[in-house]
Amino acid sequence: MFLLILLSRGQSELPSPVVRDDEVTIAARRRRKKVNLDDSDWTNSMYTSPVSGLENTSFFTEDITNLSSALLKEDDPGEAAAASLFPEFLTSFLKHSSSAVFELLEDYQTLCQDKVGFSVVLRAGQNSKTAGVRWLLQQESCSWRLITSLYRYLDRVQLAMEDDIMTDMVVPSESEKVVVEQLFQRDAVIRQSQLVVDWLECIAKDQIGDFSDNIEYYAKNVCWENTLHALKMRRKSGAAFTVPLVTELDPDAPLRQQRPLADLDREDDARLLKNLFTLIRAGMTEEAQRLCKRCGQAWRAATLEGWKLYHDPNMTSGSLELQPVEGNPQRGIWKACCWRMAEELNRYERAIYASLSGNLKPILAVCESWEDCVWAYFRVMVDSLVEKDLMSSGMAHQEVETLPREYLEANWTMEKVFEELQASESKRVLEETREHYHIIQKFVILGDLDGLLEEFSDWLTASKPLPSHLLRFMTHLVLFFRSLGLALKEEVCVDVLKAYVSLLIRDQQTDLVASYVGQLPAELATAQYAAFLETVTQAELRPRCLQLASEAGLDVAAITKLVVETVRERDDTEFTHHNQTLETATTKEDQRKIDVIDWLLFDPAHRAEALKQSNAIMRKFLALQKHDAAKAVFSKVPEDSMKEICCQWAGIGQTTLPAEDENAIREHLCIRAYLEAHEAFTDWFSHSSSAPQKPAPAPEAKFTERVANEMREKEYQTSLSAWSCRLDVLTEDVKERIYNVLLFVDGGWMVDNRQDSEPDSERSHQMAALRSLCLPRLSFLLLSVLQNSSRHQEALRLADIISSDQHRLYQVFSKEELRRFLQKLRESSLSLLDRGLDPLGYELQP
Repeated sequence: MFLLILLSRGQSELPSPVVRDDEVTIAARRRRKKVNLDDSDWTNSMYTSPVSGLENTSFFTEDITNLSSALLKEDDPGEAAAASLFPEFLTSFLKHSSSAVFELLEDYQTLCQDKVGFSVVLRAGQNSKTAGVRWLLQQESCSWRLITSLYRYLDRVQLAMEDDIMTDMVVPSESEKVVVEQLFQRDAVIRQSQLVVDWLECIAKDQIGDFSDNIEYYAKNVCWENTLHALKMRRKSGAAFTVPLVTELDPDAPLRQQRPLADLDREDDARLLKNLFTLIRAGMTEEAQRLCKRCGQAWRAATLEGWKLYHDPNMTSGSLELQPVEGNPQRGIWKACCWRMAEELNRYERAIYASLSGNLKPILAVCESWEDCVWAYFRVMVDSLVEKDLMSSGMAHQEVETLPREYLEANWTMEKVFEELQASESKRVLEETREHYHIIQKFVILGDLDGLLEEFSDWLTASKPLPSHLLRFMTHLVLFFRSLGLALKEEVCVDVLKAYVSLLIRDQQTDLVASYVGQLPAELATAQYAAFLETVTQAELRPRCLQLASEAGLDVAAITKLVVETVRERDDTEFTHHNQTLETATTKEDQRKIDVIDWLLFDPAHRAEALKQSNAIMRKFLALQKHDAAKAVFSKVPEDSMKEICCQWAGIGQTTLPAEDENAIREHLCIRAYLEAHEAFTDWFSHSSSAPQKPAPAPEAKFTERVANEMREKEYQTSLSAWSCRLDVLTEDVKERIYNVLLFVDGGWMVDNRQDSEPDSERSHQMAALRSLCLPRLSFLLLSVLQNSSRHQEALRLADIISSDQHRLYQVFSKEELRRFLQKLRESSLSLLDRGLDPLGYELQP
């Protein structure tokens, strides 16, 4: 140990404390004094990092005293507290452009840290769900920190070209420090490895706050005070000890004499060494040295100094004024001593010196977690690469060559590190290697984005659903890689985004969906957002959803069109012939088809599409004789739609409407004419069925009863006259409106005027089918109206219209329909003959 102290001192010495008898006596009384770790400087790594290091942020914030009572009543307070991360992440994502992606990552990390700090308070409730959420967010924050470090400071993105230039730029030097600096400048692997070490040490440093304020020792600056007190007491009394203790108190005495210290000193030493390793694990080597000095072990602090690379600025400065020399000129001998000491001492003491000399096994012996093991491997890998470079440059000390062959010949790579972790003997480490966040961190460190996305794909197809916060992290990680222009497996990226969109829809995060759908390919984005809009049933949310879609750059016209088409085509009922028994009541599915047309009515620019889609919905309703449903759809379309469509085309200087729009307007008018005719018949039928009832004649009775009977008869005649007049008006109305359909202008009902439109076989089939279904139906209704009104001559004229070659209505009748129609006409002819007229209703000629 003395040799290690001398080799570590370099150009400066650490003072040893002066010990007085009264201090020893006071110390022996076991008065404890806290060690303050808050007023110290910190170091991040064994070797100077090639970058400025990671920022010092803490996962643990001050206790929150004013916690919402409503939140504490939640079944899962941690999840409730973290739910705001979803909109907050989107806000950050939209806030930063592609040129500010690293500021975006810092925002992500800060948001997670804030929630972790908040969840610490909720741990008091011992809520297991809260603990799970807190762990997820803690791992996510660590992951964002790693990604920020690797991609901001490394050649993975910004320094790729510079590395190619610097590969051969090696300048001879007599300084170990300069040689290693050149190594970091030209070798991306060692830079990345050191940043991984920095990252893991920074995480550990954040967690130091859990115990640093509670480290207590019994003396301020006395080493082994209980043993020292016992030796002094024995010297005064001359009595012998029942348990042999060391007789000397130099650092090597316990090992040299093979005698123990006092029990309390051994306990304090064990606790001190464990805390020293914890500090070194957190990259706090200088703080570990300060702790050693505060506990009276300045000699141990000196042993932690020897790892520093030697650098004499006077060799190259050319200045007459001498400058201080840095580092340890005997670092090689010091390292060889550390390696041997790591094979002989207390397990934490072995780990301390092993971490300073690159001896892996003693470090792994005290590593309990996945993070600890990764830190050990990467720290040793950096140490090995540095020594190899120093040896190849001729700067290495001869003593370094006495280190074991497995160290000198080790060919460490990042891939090999994680292969070793997969073969770990620790059950805990093996379990942690399979955790989602550690898998992500592994692939990020390796820079294997294809492997990472393959893992994502496997997770998405697994039967067990992913935690919502993990899926949110995966989504924003994919978006970050995209923003850097990195080559990714697009199909997996799409699957991740789709899964996250589904999560947002499930959790009713309506305001968030559009922005993430906008990150999908255009065609898929249209389909995804259309599927989402189908789930939005609240009328007040619909305009908001369309506004968000527009702001996200989505094709709102295509989306709303797809929504309507999907809903109206969901029912595969074919057009049914009118003589079949049908259920004409409006069902819930029918109402959905009626309401879906609203999506096309928020923006006047979509009025032409609204007209086309409403026509398509009404065609199906008319075929099924669901006239009430068809009327409901018709009433949805604003009355000024046709005028609006014409104005839109006129606004761009086009005086003639496109064929599709003109045909849609004509079809809309055809449907209106049919609905008016059917409504007129309904009014006629309702009125004809409500004829006033003739009062029954009263038997011969008193005078007053006869007067009452005459009054009732008079009222009946008056009502009958009014009813008949009204019936005549309705008969004329229904006749006129049905003829408007049967004799529809310019080619006939449901026949397009313009034939130069895009072919639509389904529409053409439906319109032809509607002619065959509706025109015979209206003809029979009109015939029934005329016959029931005793207008048999007019009924017979209907035959002339149907058989006319001008209108060719007979072509839409089936043979059976024509047979039944002629049979009905025969009844009218017979009625006319009974009146003394000829079969056509004309007077017989003598």
